[in-house]
Amino acid sequence: MNSDQVHTSILDEMKTFVSQEANRSISFTNKEAAFYFTQSHHTDHVEHAFFEGLNIAKNRIFGGYTLFVGEQQLDNRQSKVWAYPYKMVRKHADLTEELWLVDYHNLLEISLADAKEAIGIVLRGDNVSYINQQDHIAFFSAIEGDWVIAVSAINLSPLHMDNEVLIADANAGGYYIAAGMTSEEAASLIRKARQGISTLKDERVKRMEDFLHHNAHLTSSDDTFTLAMNWLNITMDQLVTRQQGDGIYAGLPWFNEYWGRDQFIALPGAVLVTGQFETARNILLSFAEFQNTDEDSKYFGRIPNILSPGKVDYHTTDGTPRFIIQLQDYVKYSGDTAIIKELYHNVQYSIEGSIKYWVDDKGYLRHADNETWMDARDGNLESYSPRDTRANDIQALWYNQLLAGVYFAEYMNDKVNADKWKRIAETLKHHFEVDFIDQAHPYLADRLDAEDKPEFSLRPNQLFAFEMFDDNDFKARAIRTAWEELVYPWGVASLDRHHPLFRPFHLTSHYPKDEAYHNGAVWIWLNGIAMQRMIEAGQEETAYQLFKNMNWQALNLGVIGGLSENMDAYPAEGESWAKLTGAYLQAWSNAEQLRVWYQYFLGIRPDLINNTLTIAPRIPQELESLAYDVNIGNGRIEATYNCGPEITYSYTFKNVGLEVMIDVSPFETVSLEVKPNMELVVRQDDHILAVTLYDENRQMLKEIQSGLSESRVMHNKRNNELLKDVEFAKPLSLDNHPCIKR
Repeated sequence: MNSDQVHTSILDEMKTFVSQEANRSISFTNKEAAFYFTQSHHTDHVEHAFFEGLNIAKNRIFGGYTLFVGEQQLDNRQSKVWAYPYKMVRKHADLTEELWLVDYHNLLEISLADAKEAIGIVLRGDNVSYINQQDHIAFFSAIEGDWVIAVSAINLSPLHMDNEVLIADANAGGYYIAAGMTSEEAASLIRKARQGISTLKDERVKRMEDFLHHNAHLTSSDDTFTLAMNWLNITMDQLVTRQQGDGIYAGLPWFNEYWGRDQFIALPGAVLVTGQFETARNILLSFAEFQNTDEDSKYFGRIPNILSPGKVDYHTTDGTPRFIIQLQDYVKYSGDTAIIKELYHNVQYSIEGSIKYWVDDKGYLRHADNETWMDARDGNLESYSPRDTRANDIQALWYNQLLAGVYFAEYMNDKVNADKWKRIAETLKHHFEVDFIDQAHPYLADRLDAEDKPEFSLRPNQLFAFEMFDDNDFKARAIRTAWEELVYPWGVASLDRHHPLFRPFHLTSHYPKDEAYHNGAVWIWLNGIAMQRMIEAGQEETAYQLFKNMNWQALNLGVIGGLSENMDAYPAEGESWAKLTGAYLQAWSNAEQLRVWYQYFLGIRPDLINNTLTIAPRIPQELESLAYDVNIGNGRIEATYNCGPEITYSYTFKNVGLEVMIDVSPFETVSLEVKPNMELVVRQDDHILAVTLYDENRQMLKEIQSGLSESRVMHNKRNNELLKDVEFAKPLSLDNHPCIKR
């Protein structure tokens, strides 16, 4: 089957043209251990060019390729380039080049159609050298490791080497390139391609189509919005791999491995909201297997932070609470109570290990200086961003870990631990409200130091800790402070603009890169919690400004369809948008954009262990209509939204029934039982919320009308006053700033 015969539909609609000026990153994984990276026209990225080409299990295989027709080298810089979710296409005048990486095999196809002369290819990279040839397959050494590269013409054309160029006939059609640990392993992949490359390509396309139809189905009145969401879902799914069992790559190009912290920050947006519950379960079981069970170790109960070939590392505090919290989220989405029994001992170890070695008399979880996510250090192992000994986000994670532990203990009828952990959580929250809040500062302290003194550097970590106190006015002031001091149109900075340690540019000659990493660099994953807090405060329109900017960025900057790890806080002189930095595709950046969409804009939040579902839509006015599906448990919710003379939400419950709470602010909430295959329709005008339940034959069963809630109206009014005219942070002059004076 030729590539133009492959059924593509929705994927073809995602085709993206890349101009020479844009010269964007293009990246594919094989959903296992390999990724291929290039830039559309010329790979010149200051940090990523090293990784051009094929990479497998943290080994560089070859550094890209150069094509020839006759004596002429094809110049990618003069080509026209299109990126699809599953392939890249370059047009060189009358010639068409296509690059495919197939699923679950270390196998590439580089086709070259319409050549009139002999074609040639050079595999670039140090140590890549010709070994020999057998059965029209040429073998090469790899840049790293003991890998062997096999190259064959697509149509079995004879091959010969000429000055490092592997030559094939004009009608060769291009090349297959495979990598294996032996020549025979690599050659067997070439033979597999010869026997059925069309099937392998079709399977890749079908997997992506099925994913968008069944796991991430979404259409809207805004075609650009739909396109961005489809791309974000596809590039997120690229990083859900099988390198060491199921897992989520932390990011590319550096982090093609499983990190505990990144894994469990990304897990909701990467696999839960899209209903990939088996994958989520396998990830949880995999990390549980590597939990530290040595009761004499100070890391007893911890889940590893790094899980990669040949390396297991426990040197982080936040990965373990996030593991337990995501175990709870997984159960809430899937209804899989069997895993509670399987992993309850892991829950106990995680909490009891912390109590034994790290928890103080106030219930705080203590930690070393670089054991939060802000962990960059200098050559003397001194932290660039000191956060010991009790950071606010760590306390919030610990608090939620304890509450998740109570949730599981109650299910297991373990009253002793449920009561014990609940008391610690209550003690912790009581002291937090006293120690981290100072009315002189309209935001939380970032940490308590070793002398129990609060340290008030303004960082975004406070946004994770809003469950630790109950003062709603203070929450609104803290949201406003964070938004106007830290949240730029392109994302959330790691330190405020006025701080003497503020470093607005990630890569500069003024200071080391890692000094800026957590002292000013924007972290796109933090957008999720920033938008969530705005939405919770009734400001979904403000949150959507940032959400829309990230969608625009995914479509127009950096890697096609995805979000990077970092950005500068400030644009370079003469620019209107900040520069993308860090990993070109970062799991938690994509995942948090998707999580906040499903959980807070659409407002779908299940809890299947209690057989309940909260539906709390906060859809921005710009979106006039939506149709989408959400998978929960063994069923699916098919939903629509329309904003006309009245606002209408419709939810059809396919093979799932549960107690549903409708939360449309500022109306009183409505709860009712919904059985499988019923439809719930919610109609909203200025004064009345009408909730109607229909059976599967569209016969009305019940109608409930809900009026405005006086307390919610007053609460929203107060928040609107405190957050009126809130603006994004703006770059300030760097004249006389210590970062430049240095």
